[in-house]
Amino acid sequence: MRNITAVAGRDTLINCRVIGYPYYSIKWYKDALLLPDNHRQVVFENGTLKLTDVQKGMDEGEYLCSVLIQPQLSISQSVHVAVKVPPLIQPFEFPPASIGQLLYIPCVVSSGDMPIRITWRKDGQVIISGSGVTIESKEFMSSLQISSVSLKHNGNYTCIASNAAATVSRERQLIVRVPPRFVVQPNNQDGIYGKAGVLNCSVDGYPPPKVMWKHAKGSGNPQQYHPVPLTGRIQILPNSSLLIRHVLEEDIGYYLCQASNGVGTDISKSMFLTVKIPAMITSHPNTTIAIKGHSKELNCTARGERPIIIRWEKGDTVIDPDRVMRYAIATKDNGDEVVSTLKLKPADRGDSVFFSCHAINSYGEDRGLIQLTVQEPPDPPELEIREVKARSMNLRWTQRFDGNSIITGFDIEYKNKSDSWDFKQSTRNISPTINQANIVDLHPASVYSIRMYSFNKIGRSEPSKELTVSTEEAAPDGPPMDVTLQPVTSQSIQVTWKAPKKELQNGVIRGYQIGYRENSPGSNGQYSIVEMKATGDSEVYTLDNLKKFAQYGVVVQAFNRAGTGPSSSEINATTLEDVPSQPPENVRALSITSDVAVISWSEPPRSTLNGVLKGYRVIFWSLYVDGEWGEMQNITTTRERVELRGMEKFTNYSVQVLAYTQAGDGVRSSVLYIQTKEDVPGPPAGIKAVPSSASSVVVSWLPPTKPNGVIRKYTIFCSSPGSGQPAPSEYETSPEQLFYRIAHLNRGQQYLLWVAAVTSAGRGNSSEKVTIEPAGKAPAKIISFGGTVTTPWMRDVRLPCNSVGDPAPAVKWTKDSEDSAIPVSMDGHRLIHTNGTLLLRAVKAEDSGYYTCTATNTGGFDTIIVNLLVQVPPDQPRLTVSKTSASSITLTWIPGDNGGSSIRGFVLQYSVDNSEEWKDVFISSSERSFKLDSLKCGTWYKVKLAAKNSVGSGRISEIIEAKTHGREPSFSKDQHLFTHINSTHARLNLQGWNNGGCPITAIVLEYRPKGTWAWQGLRANSSTEVFLTELREATWYELRMRACNSAGCGNETAQFATLDYDGSTIPPIKSAQGEGDDVKKLFTIGCPVILATLGVALLFIVRKKRKEKRLKRLRDAKSLAEMLISKNNRSFDTPVKGPPQGPRLHIDIPRVQLLIEDKEGIKQLGDDKATIPVTDAEFSQAVNPQSFCTGVSLHHPALIQSTGPLIDMSDIRPGTNPVSRKNVKSAHSTRNRYSSQWTLTKCQASTPARTLTSDWRTVGSQHGVTVTESDSYSASLSQDTDKGRNSMVSTESASSTYEELARAYEHAKLEEQLQHAKFEITECFISDSSSDQMTTGTNENADSMTSMSTPSEPGICRFTASPPKPQDADRGKNVAVPIPHRANKSDYCNLPLYAKSEAFFRKADGREPCPVVPPREASIRNLARTYHTQARHLTLDPASKPLGLPHPGAPAAATTATLPQRTLAMPAPPAGTAPPAPGTTPAEPPTASSAAPPAPSTEPPRAGGPHTKMGGSRDSLLEMSTSGVGRSQKQGAGAYSKSYTLV
Repeated sequence: MRNITAVAGRDTLINCRVIGYPYYSIKWYKDALLLPDNHRQVVFENGTLKLTDVQKGMDEGEYLCSVLIQPQLSISQSVHVAVKVPPLIQPFEFPPASIGQLLYIPCVVSSGDMPIRITWRKDGQVIISGSGVTIESKEFMSSLQISSVSLKHNGNYTCIASNAAATVSRERQLIVRVPPRFVVQPNNQDGIYGKAGVLNCSVDGYPPPKVMWKHAKGSGNPQQYHPVPLTGRIQILPNSSLLIRHVLEEDIGYYLCQASNGVGTDISKSMFLTVKIPAMITSHPNTTIAIKGHSKELNCTARGERPIIIRWEKGDTVIDPDRVMRYAIATKDNGDEVVSTLKLKPADRGDSVFFSCHAINSYGEDRGLIQLTVQEPPDPPELEIREVKARSMNLRWTQRFDGNSIITGFDIEYKNKSDSWDFKQSTRNISPTINQANIVDLHPASVYSIRMYSFNKIGRSEPSKELTVSTEEAAPDGPPMDVTLQPVTSQSIQVTWKAPKKELQNGVIRGYQIGYRENSPGSNGQYSIVEMKATGDSEVYTLDNLKKFAQYGVVVQAFNRAGTGPSSSEINATTLEDVPSQPPENVRALSITSDVAVISWSEPPRSTLNGVLKGYRVIFWSLYVDGEWGEMQNITTTRERVELRGMEKFTNYSVQVLAYTQAGDGVRSSVLYIQTKEDVPGPPAGIKAVPSSASSVVVSWLPPTKPNGVIRKYTIFCSSPGSGQPAPSEYETSPEQLFYRIAHLNRGQQYLLWVAAVTSAGRGNSSEKVTIEPAGKAPAKIISFGGTVTTPWMRDVRLPCNSVGDPAPAVKWTKDSEDSAIPVSMDGHRLIHTNGTLLLRAVKAEDSGYYTCTATNTGGFDTIIVNLLVQVPPDQPRLTVSKTSASSITLTWIPGDNGGSSIRGFVLQYSVDNSEEWKDVFISSSERSFKLDSLKCGTWYKVKLAAKNSVGSGRISEIIEAKTHGREPSFSKDQHLFTHINSTHARLNLQGWNNGGCPITAIVLEYRPKGTWAWQGLRANSSTEVFLTELREATWYELRMRACNSAGCGNETAQFATLDYDGSTIPPIKSAQGEGDDVKKLFTIGCPVILATLGVALLFIVRKKRKEKRLKRLRDAKSLAEMLISKNNRSFDTPVKGPPQGPRLHIDIPRVQLLIEDKEGIKQLGDDKATIPVTDAEFSQAVNPQSFCTGVSLHHPALIQSTGPLIDMSDIRPGTNPVSRKNVKSAHSTRNRYSSQWTLTKCQASTPARTLTSDWRTVGSQHGVTVTESDSYSASLSQDTDKGRNSMVSTESASSTYEELARAYEHAKLEEQLQHAKFEITECFISDSSSDQMTTGTNENADSMTSMSTPSEPGICRFTASPPKPQDADRGKNVAVPIPHRANKSDYCNLPLYAKSEAFFRKADGREPCPVVPPREASIRNLARTYHTQARHLTLDPASKPLGLPHPGAPAAATTATLPQRTLAMPAPPAGTAPPAPGTTPAEPPTASSAAPPAPSTEPPRAGGPHTKMGGSRDSLLEMSTSGVGRSQKQGAGAYSKSYTLV
């Protein structure tokens, strides 16, 4: 420890610091003595030693600190304390001194450690010897010497002594005495009356002299002075002058100033005071009152030294009556006073100020203030709305100007804004001390107008500014009205009601809460609540998923933004009856006899009846040995037992029992099987007997139709009526043998034969008796029986054909095919046994038919016919969705063909849309609808259906998709999310989540402070409030919510800020700082990288998807093209042997796009079903080599259709006619079909194929002139595909599509109108430069088009139609194609006005071209008349007349009026050939004589002349346009061809 120096007389602390733990004690020692040993020593617990009032001799020395760290171990340290003694100055004093005296003062130090230093200070400054002051110092003393004392030596003197211990001082004051003297002497002066006056007199000396003022009244010589009384008006100032605050006239006289301080003699001096009177106001009113609009006079009286001037001021403005005519001033003398009067004519609000009258003379001026108050009615108060509630509001007002009169009260008036103030309500005489009020009993959600008045004693103010206030909404005060319940189904009740009365709604009704509960024994009585948004004054809601046939009580409450109103009275309704949901229990079946059985059961549980039990129904049907089912029968009863009579004997039966209510049949019980008992059999179904030799016959028979048991044997009876034998002979055979040879008979004798079957019950009835006679020659006879054989497919079938005869007959099998019989050849599928039995292996549907077995020998032949019916699985049903709800989907279907076997049931499969987990439901064969229950709300489902028969399950229906009602949750914007926020908590209202019709399963909340990464999670229930706790104060938070139900999840985000510690809000975050900057930088850098990565990935996915879609559409397009060209590529009935002639089809379409366009303005022109045969002779006509093509145009009219396709192409199967399926699909809202002209043309020999040209027309008009635009799509077969590519030209417009052309062809094919032609796709090109050109060819016939496609890139395809081969010319004559149709006026009457040709109607007879009947009827009538008056089939022979002239076999008016159309220019033919120019020959109305051969036309032959117009089928897909115009031709090598472009 360090040594310590202490100062004597003071306290000292010595610390003993110990580092470490533990220690037991700390002790101090001095001179081996334990301290403390006297009262001045104290040892503290922390080891500190305190020495109080240190003494040098006693306390100086060594001190030892000892610390005990262990019981037997201590450590110690010592410290030396030295004591220093400070100096002590003996007291000294200054004696009294006068000016000029000598002064000696000693300062002696009586004790203290040496050395000691002594110094002197005066008033804090060090004294330096000089100027008459000397300081002498010795070892322990110092003296101060002044040789001549003066006033400058006054002050405080300090002696300071210091040594090593301390510094001490002692201070004393030196006072020097001086006699008084005048500094300023008094002089005579004037005083102004009423003003302050100062009589100057200033003296000094020490001690400071005492001054006394004396006064002698009068202006003569002063006789006697009296002391001046010192009052508040007269005072002596610190400088000894006399202050008179208000000089009065009595202050005139002599004044004496006398001073003394006890040093020397007193001094004095006198002066005279004269008083002058200034102008002053002696009389005026301080305040006065005037009434606004009345006159007022103000008077002012003044006195003082003359002359006196009086001036009036208003505020700070001098009043000039000459300028302000409203003021007048009058002045008059009244003795010593002057009176002035100011008159106001009249007083105004601006006069409520201070007026002043100013009196002025040479000695001063005076002013009199007059406060004039002009009183008037107050100004209206300023009104403000502090708070508005639903039924009250708080008002506060401020009274700005009270009219200079105390406010005595207030009035408040308010009314409905739409009313006048005549219907106001008032609150009167409100106390003037109140500045706010509450208005109560207001109506919620109403708009009010409010105003206010104030009053004083003068009168009432004007009304305040009118305020418009809207009260807040309140919960409705009234329930919904006219609540009615209507049961809709067994599980739903429709609730209808009207909104509450308008005056009770208290705001905008946002929605309703419907509470419903089951009112039946055992129910809990709690209401279930559903909520719906308001839609109007009348509402409807359907409660679903209720219990069947249960009574429910329903209440309805309206709610608005403020809350929920009262509920309506509970109304009860019972859901409709439904079918029982469980079958009867304990079903038993007992066979009594061969045709009687007893069925018994017990009632289903009452909770499953779902209505009032009406009875039971027993359904039963027989099951035959061949697997077929008998007719389904049912018996209805109210008992729980029924006896089934009239059943088939020894037959298996399936039995089901169900209970039924008013709603219908319930669930059937499980199938119960029963077999009736055996009985005697019925007669054999057939019997034959044939002679096999001269002494024997063979008898054969069929088993009984009703064996009524197990056939044990057959008994054959033979009797001879002429033999005289009384009893017939009996023969027995096993039940498997169905023929018997009876020998040893007599030749030429007749025998009767019959057969009976035997069961365990006995012998049955006998068959018919047949007569037979043995013969020497046995012609071929078949002992097997013909008839119908039914079998499931894929099984082996044996058709017996046992024959007898002598010689043994030969057996031959044939199968009927249309008009001929085809011998049955033996192959791996067919086999004929030696006994004549035909074996068909694994039969299929095409094996069905009539089979004929013929047995032949030299004696004759015999035949039987067997009708083989092959049962196949049923066809696919047509499945549709009829109804959906939140938890169910109701399906209906129409079964397809049963495949030759009765349908035994249906298998319904369903799965969630995004899942491949299919669930199966088995449905009875009698059902045509089914309801899928217990489904997820708001979920898409896939459903498919298949039928089952005895063969197996049939084709599955198309998969359809349906969605149950409901959607994902969403948060209502009308609801406030946060209901309370403080500095650490936030309360959330989750009732704003709308469940979308599906119960919310979970709500997940996540929140975090803004600018941070980590989210805090919380799960909640939608019906509760949620508290976010432990939040940071004064912090902005991000909140995100996710609510999920079975339909999906909805998201909601929000931001909120907690309050500061004092409850104040915090400002929004402007920019992130600190850590937020890092996040922002990371975000700025990361976003572009992430976006670029996502963009690349998205591009890759899109390209991959497009590639996959392209490949799929390629396959579809290829299939479509193959089917288009497959029709008629060979002769109708002659099989094509060997490879087809001509190019083979090779389609390679990497990218093709189809676009279906709608065309407007196409109208029906006709509906003529007459047809005419066209043969190859049409194309054998000699034509000019320079002419390019000749042809016949075929016009196909079609009915206007605006609701979708005329033909449903989605379900075409072999053997069906799609023409009959009209208007099946209605998805296309408005779609007009095109009119078309199909032209079959034959071109030059350089072109090996003919072309089919499709002429599509659009009809429009301008100023009454009809205009048509035609697009021609033609193609010719080109062996040089590169050359063909070069010959391609673009279409004139994109008015047709691949799909329309395909449909047109399919329809024409189905109607057999163009089956004489062979369709080919000659070549296809793709606009993509990377694709190769397509090769050409044909395919085999196709029964129907089963695929439609929509590929996806531009391309070009060309089609051709070729006439039949020459050897098929005769067959082509009987093929029907459209007949030429003569357009009449009525055909055009149903056109719109703009489409009618003016030239067509310009007739000489002037008659109205259109009959007064509806245009459509007129068209149909004339077309019908034309159809019946013309020949059904006419012959068109172009060899007799050049094409373009009327055909001899056609009506006279076969040519038609043509409308203008866009054509291609054609070069003129060589000399001798008629120029090709279009012709227009007006058509005449058809008449009864129109069938007569017409006269030749006077028009010259034209290569492209008027075409023959053909009528089309009423059901044709293509609509008719105006009549065609010949194609323009082009010269040059190779075929000219228009290209068909797929856009």
